[in-house]
Amino acid sequence: MADLFDSDSPSGGTDTPVSAPRPLADRLRPKALGEVIGQEQVLGPEAPLGVMLASGSLSSLVFWGPPGVGKTTIARLLADETKLHFVQISAIFTGVPDLRKVFEAAKIRRQNGQGTLLFVDEIHRFNKAQQDGFLPYMEDGTILLVGATTENPSFELNAAVLSRAQVLVLERLSLGDLERLAQRSEKELNRNLPLDGAAREALLEMADGDGRALLNLIEQVAAWKVEGKLDTDALSKRLMKRAAKYDKGGEEHYNLISALHKSVRGSDPDAALYWFARMLTGGEDPRFLARRITRMAVEDIGLADPQAQAVCLQSWETYERLGSPEGELALAQALVYLALAPKSNGVYVGYKKAMASARKTGSEPPPKHILNAPTRLMEEQGYGTGYQYDHDAEDGFSGQDYFPESMKRPVLYAPVERGFERELKRRLDYFAKLRVKRNG
Repeated sequence: MADLFDSDSPSGGTDTPVSAPRPLADRLRPKALGEVIGQEQVLGPEAPLGVMLASGSLSSLVFWGPPGVGKTTIARLLADETKLHFVQISAIFTGVPDLRKVFEAAKIRRQNGQGTLLFVDEIHRFNKAQQDGFLPYMEDGTILLVGATTENPSFELNAAVLSRAQVLVLERLSLGDLERLAQRSEKELNRNLPLDGAAREALLEMADGDGRALLNLIEQVAAWKVEGKLDTDALSKRLMKRAAKYDKGGEEHYNLISALHKSVRGSDPDAALYWFARMLTGGEDPRFLARRITRMAVEDIGLADPQAQAVCLQSWETYERLGSPEGELALAQALVYLALAPKSNGVYVGYKKAMASARKTGSEPPPKHILNAPTRLMEEQGYGTGYQYDHDAEDGFSGQDYFPESMKRPVLYAPVERGFERELKRRLDYFAKLRVKRNG
């Protein structure tokens, strides 16, 4: 049976005629794993892939990382290193009939003594049932699966697939990695880029950690017919800056809001403003940010600065009146206020303890002495008997117990010695001592 995805190429790819133009990214594709730039954390001698190749035992893999960091290239080179037939499919364009043909061809190859490395790009696009279809062929050795995804595998891939494959995280390329790639490009093109130092650095930053994007940018710049070297302004006029990678509904959204929240909690206004700006430039809804900023006030500042919540609500209202882009400045002011405010999660922790205690104690009734008795029957049952009206007590405090009678009095709210909560702690300690005194 002929393999729909096979060709005369030993790697299973398609051969390009020598006369056809080849993009720079294709011309610079590494021919061996040692030529791959970056990703030492998975390719180094003591890293997962380095150890697997040294031991001659390669398992199924899932590459998780942003675009343009070498997922496809590394998969191809792994096939070459292990003498496996390389087959590449995309989950976007491949249906169940195509998968059946791929598996059938792999079976035939295996009978003929040839293994198959099946590379599945965007593997998270397959639904759960389609992912389950890989399992028997992974288990019996028909295929060695290498999946690639830009999404968190924990959320997007079946547990059964993850249990049979090792997840390797590929990272965005550093500026140093991108510079090495630029130098390799200049050697291939046999000429230097017409950019001064600052413009060259700006070009690397435009790639945003994406090696493929950098090579495409370099190919454009190298084609310009200019005299001398361009500065940053001239480069910016000729090239449109790439939009930052940001998925308002995906993992990047949650990563950035986590970074913003923790920067505020860590009293770092500069970092808070940076992540705030990153989310705005990525297209985040300012109203979502206003809501989360207010959440930070009640979770991490609390009663250490009771004014913080009001500042957030006022900034939110200001945004609603001004709209974008002017209204974002009000949200930025609230962020800085929160970052520099005294911090306390005392109420937040106390609330969670109270919820846990409420779930545990179920339907325990209040003590009868604090229940009203609007009927004679309720009076006869002891409702309200023994209640002490605090305003009539010495110091306006009776010290009575208001928890269920069967419940030992817990400590839920523990204020900190910071900000206004320092005063609240003093009051709490005062009432605690007075309660002991009142109850003998």
